[in-house]
Amino acid sequence: MARAEVVVIGAEVLTGKVTDANGPFLCAELRALGAELRRLTVVPDELEAIAETVRAASARVDFVITTGGVGPTLDDLTFEAVAAAFGVGRRRDARLVDVLRAFFGDAVVEAHLRMADLPEGAELLFSDGLRFPVVKVRNVYVMPGSPGILRKKWIALRERFREAPFVLRRVFVTLEEGLLAPTLEAVRDAEPDVTLGSYPVFDDPAYAVQVTLEAKDAAAVERATRRLLERLDPRTVVRVA
Repeated sequence: MARAEVVVIGAEVLTGKVTDANGPFLCAELRALGAELRRLTVVPDELEAIAETVRAASARVDFVITTGGVGPTLDDLTFEAVAAAFGVGRRRDARLVDVLRAFFGDAVVEAHLRMADLPEGAELLFSDGLRFPVVKVRNVYVMPGSPGILRKKWIALRERFREAPFVLRRVFVTLEEGLLAPTLEAVRDAEPDVTLGSYPVFDDPAYAVQVTLEAKDAAAVERATRRLLERLDPRTVVRVA
């Protein structure tokens, strides 16, 4: 199972000026594709902070997705930071220059062209329907911060991240979490490859806790669900989904 990290870059997120939409979107997408997201990190527009975060993430997981910091202004430092993370220089990519010139036309200025100053060894991932390619540096995929543009680029690339899917069952019960805990521990011990989650709610009169059982092994999930239901008083089970 491929493991991933997402690095959201932008002081606007940390200062509350902008609510991050890219992180939650990628969390849901990666899960749906069967990849395991290990960490979601938000960092400011600071060269060392971005470089350190990307360097560490790249070493920990199979692939990293960054969002933000790829525009033409002074706080757009992602390409410079990724280069620093891997200890490489940057070079102006002629193919990306052509893309930028075609897009901006006579209005193109040097600030626009600096967006083509990529880390050495970067790959350009072109796809039908994309005006600008996705830049890949080793196992780091550099995405824009604009949610609409990011989603278009993600849709163009998402199949390359597909893994065997997760199997998920949900059990809704009226038991309070403390009373439920020993039962969940027993199921976990019997089926250690199944991830159990317990999520209380306080504003729904129908149930008190949602229990989730999840793994890539469908048979293991079904065994764990059966073990859970066998240990529960049927009167406390609202529904199974």
